[in-house]
Amino acid sequence: MSETRATAPVFPPGRYGRRRDGRRRLLGPIIVGVVVAVAAVALAVRLYNQYGDPAYDTQIQRWTGVTETQITIDFTVRVPPGKAASCSLRARDYDGNVVGTRTVTVQATNGSRTIEASEAVQTTAKAFVGEVLGCRASS
Repeated sequence: MSETRATAPVFPPGRYGRRRDGRRRLLGPIIVGVVVAVAAVALAVRLYNQYGDPAYDTQIQRWTGVTETQITIDFTVRVPPGKAASCSLRARDYDGNVVGTRTVTVQATNGSRTIEASEAVQTTAKAFVGEVLGCRASS
């Protein structure tokens, strides 16, 4: 018996295009990956600068005094020493509809960094929850 050895097929030159040598081209996907990563970092920095001011950090303590026409929201705001903050408050009903909004300005006293505030929001219906949407530097 004779042994047969498997060899690569021989194709006529120029008939089937260029043959690949088995290596994958990675330069294109690497460039695309780097561009996407740079764009993601740039977007994250822009959004942080626009919405993520840690100097005016808020926390809701509780909401009380719920009636058909108002809700009282107790909250704290961390501000730079001696600065004021303008805070947006919102009241929503049980279904999630906005029933009242208010913007208040709170001032730090005695060089304090934390402001404790209690503000009433007038509503058009009975509120279920009170929220502090955010605070920013007061103008």
